[in-house]
Amino acid sequence: MSVDLENILNNARALAEAGKNEEAQMCLLAVLKEDPDNIAALLMLGGAYFVAHNLKEACIVFERLISLDPGSGKYSIALFNALWQQQRSEDALEEIRRFISVADKEAEKDTIEQYMAILKSIDPQQDA
Repeated sequence: MSVDLENILNNARALAEAGKNEEAQMCLLAVLKEDPDNIAALLMLGGAYFVAHNLKEACIVFERLISLDPGSGKYSIALFNALWQQQRSEDALEEIRRFISVADKEAEKDTIEQYMAILKSIDPQQDA
């Protein structure tokens, strides 16, 4: 990553911490214009959208992260939460099933256990 992009990311982080969410989002979008697969910028942007209740935008960003790393529990949980907040329960449950089918069962053991508990709480007969 170039020094300029790193500086912009650090500035975005500082803006977000200062509660200047919109300014932080603009910085992150500038980073992504130059480096569309920048994981740090995508994570921060998705989080900024989520905090601002721009849940559709958050879903788009989290789906992009998942396309880069389909077996990442943190990306899956972020998408699940954004979908669930929108009352898109079927899509959220589909994300659980998608994740469980591709995740490394050892590396993502904690996330899988959390998801299994969610599935059980929704449908006690559910075995995923």
